[in-house]
Amino acid sequence: MPETTLLAFLLATVTLVAIPGPNLVYIVTRSVAGGTRAGVVSALGVEAGTLVHVVLTSIGLSAVLGASPVALQVIKYAGAAYLLYLAVRALRRVPAASGPSAPAEVAGLVRTFTDGVLVNLLNPKVILFFLAFLPQFTTGTGSRTGELLVLGMLFMAVALLMDLGYAVLGGLLARRQPGTEQPRRWPAYLTTTVYAGLAGYAVLSPV
Repeated sequence: MPETTLLAFLLATVTLVAIPGPNLVYIVTRSVAGGTRAGVVSALGVEAGTLVHVVLTSIGLSAVLGASPVALQVIKYAGAAYLLYLAVRALRRVPAASGPSAPAEVAGLVRTFTDGVLVNLLNPKVILFFLAFLPQFTTGTGSRTGELLVLGMLFMAVALLMDLGYAVLGGLLARRQPGTEQPRRWPAYLTTTVYAGLAGYAVLSPV
């Protein structure tokens, strides 16, 4: 791949990842509510979902989904329903006592990782994004599948680094909050509001 093409791809990737979107909002929200570790795990989950999208795009399955309005609508509403489920789950876990939150347990981190994967996979806009974005930077001189896979992996690496930065930032914001009862409850309310808002955005925005 020519160096100019690679540089253009990396600059475009950084710009696109920096634009606030559902994934970024989800990661920061998880960090604020659960601390840096939860944010980092959620970022890993989101980018694991990105890896799946990259593979599907490279082998042509995303093109099949992208050509089916019915399939995209099913994914869209499944994603919105899952976000609503996350909102209800967060609301049911509002702390009843004051003091700092308990450290996240392994089971909770696994659930956080899984949530990140599903939030990404159940977003039809990501499918269409990779279908439109990656092919612009292929050279046509080698295997198209291989080029798409390499570009997708580069995109995922850049996105992961930036997502981890957002996770750390969210965790720092969480630690700056006092440990009284009401402030310890606000992250759960924030999480519920954000998830419900993302669900509404998913339903109302066109695919």
